[in-house]
Amino acid sequence: MDELSTRYLIVGAGMTGLAFANFIDDDRFLIVERDDSIGGWCKTVHRSGFVWDYSGHFFHFKHPDIEAYLRERMPDQTIVTVEKRSHIYLDGHRVDFPFQKNIHQLPRELFIDCLYDLFFRDEEPPADPDSFHGMLIEKFGRSISELFLIPYNEKLYACDLSQLDRHAMGRFFPHADLRDILRNMKHPDNRSYNSTFTYPLGGAIEYVNALAREVPDDALRLGDALVNVDPRAHRATLASGEVIHYEHLISSAPFDNLLQLTGLSYDPEVFTANQVLVFNLGFDRKGPDDVHWIYYPGRDLSFYRVGFYDNIMGTDRMSLYVEIGQPAGASTDTEAALRRVLADLRAVGVVDDHQLVDHHSVVLNPAYVHITSDSQAAFQDLSHTLRCANIHSIGRYGGWTYCSIEDNIVEARALAARFNSLP
Repeated sequence: MDELSTRYLIVGAGMTGLAFANFIDDDRFLIVERDDSIGGWCKTVHRSGFVWDYSGHFFHFKHPDIEAYLRERMPDQTIVTVEKRSHIYLDGHRVDFPFQKNIHQLPRELFIDCLYDLFFRDEEPPADPDSFHGMLIEKFGRSISELFLIPYNEKLYACDLSQLDRHAMGRFFPHADLRDILRNMKHPDNRSYNSTFTYPLGGAIEYVNALAREVPDDALRLGDALVNVDPRAHRATLASGEVIHYEHLISSAPFDNLLQLTGLSYDPEVFTANQVLVFNLGFDRKGPDDVHWIYYPGRDLSFYRVGFYDNIMGTDRMSLYVEIGQPAGASTDTEAALRRVLADLRAVGVVDDHQLVDHHSVVLNPAYVHITSDSQAAFQDLSHTLRCANIHSIGRYGGWTYCSIEDNIVEARALAARFNSLP
């Protein structure tokens, strides 16, 4: 059995793992990736003249230095900057996002219901105030919650929202109070964390490739999964049988997977997530040209969101990503699901007599983790135990959290800086 040693063993060649490799001031690292290519869920497919990601991955930079770092490493890419236009489809009407700030765009009776329930929401407090479901009722009243916020998020997370922590979406949830909502009726301001985003015309993989430029070929092991980690011996075994001795292990793998590899005891019921079935669809001509993505809360529709690559990239044929939330591990008849998606797209007016030129599908599992009080407490406890053994679990899935791609880079850079400061 082959054995080698490295100071930093990095598990996962997605944005998080590659970012750590970029910012660590030490060339003694090895990245292992079970897939045959880099990128994780941030991969791109080029087919029939269309550019599709595994799902819509758009970059919202709060740190200009990180954006500049990436752009410097992709000099051949055209990068578009887009002012987001997003809508909610509700019973044949389109309402600007965020819904709670634009209820005045609803038909009169629905608007009155929403405004009344919002104003008198304190008279009917939720029975579950510590849950995500309870937070919605508490802050926005029943009508706003039941028209959009509850059904949409139930479709996305594929679970009962009473199971999720009230802070499950953190800073990404577009909160608004009564003053914001009333002010927006006369002076629209729909800014959110992703009001402006950037996208390379080669697809999201170009941001991955920008980080990969700094990684030597011999420091990247593709198509070889980690199958065992001995935390005490600082020893990892790959599917190929190779054994790697490390000083520090940096993992962006799903946290529950890492726990299984290390043999650390945990309750699997605590760490749950959904999966998302993604269809990328390319048509022969344009469709709606005034929107970048639309949210669909209707329970009669299979998807919860549809995005328009063609309106982001300025191309002349409609190019969509369509997302369907499912329980993790759910089996899917892909062809039947595609037929349903096409029928639903016709029902909501996105397609009419368009011809489907090509399509692609992928299941992202996990996609959105279920953030609960139990999962947060267990993560804090178990990740501390791992850190004591020089194992650091970071990133969206490694940290069992909801975050942006830039957040992953920031976290990886901060961890690398801590190591760089050591004597």
